[in-house]
Amino acid sequence: MKPEKILYETQATATGGRDGKVENAQNNFALTLALPKELGGPGGSGTNPEQLFAAGYAACFLGAVKLVARQSRLSISDDVSVTAKVGIGPIPVGYALSVELQVSLPNIDRAFARDIVAQAHQRCPYSNATRGNIDVILTVV
Repeated sequence: MKPEKILYETQATATGGRDGKVENAQNNFALTLALPKELGGPGGSGTNPEQLFAAGYAACFLGAVKLVARQSRLSISDDVSVTAKVGIGPIPVGYALSVELQVSLPNIDRAFARDIVAQAHQRCPYSNATRGNIDVILTVV
């Protein structure tokens, strides 16, 4: 699936692999990367691609939840949140990711909250990018 028109574009450059660094073209972030102990690395204070993916997916999905709520003329509170749990593990050739999105919609009827989350999953660019590649579990908490 390709967008009809690009509305925004950015880029980031990684050097040194999982033990290197990553920075974006706008120079508003530069991060040190560290391979987690669980994957055979030293761990430490650096971040890793899975953490970056989780942060991006959580923020993007929350944006989609707010869009669906707005289109439904539903006022949602500021304490709405999305937690993205991202895992990595081996497959026969290489590695694959797992994702669970835990969505908190306080004071919203549970059935209605599930509907909002399902609609957000259809609209979120990360969900569209991963659909058919990663099984994404949606959980309303």
